[in-house]
Amino acid sequence: MTNITRIECGPRMSQAVVHNGIVYLAGQVGAPNESATDQTRAVLHEVDRLLKAAGTDANRMLTAQIWLADMQDFAAMNAVWDAWVPQGACPARWTGEAKLATPAYKVEIIVTAALPGITPA
Repeated sequence: MTNITRIECGPRMSQAVVHNGIVYLAGQVGAPNESATDQTRAVLHEVDRLLKAAGTDANRMLTAQIWLADMQDFAAMNAVWDAWVPQGACPARWTGEAKLATPAYKVEIIVTAALPGITPA
């Protein structure tokens, strides 16, 4: 049986869960009512912070799921993403439009990543 590690576990959810060499992040959002650019920067900062807390980094991302409240923010989000994502280690990624938890949120990103030393079976 493998261990489950919960990072920043609150009464409703954990910000990250590590199991079987995989790190699963909760959806990360930026400060309400900021631009899509600023929210994306804040989200990616949190992704970096949580991956570090789990013992890994963006170079080991497997997937990124991105939700935008309005697809008109796609280019603004991508400009920040493209400057941040490690070239040569880009995750599988999908982006969609969705109503987020509050209209003040424009961007939510959900990431999974591998821990160092994990190799395919």
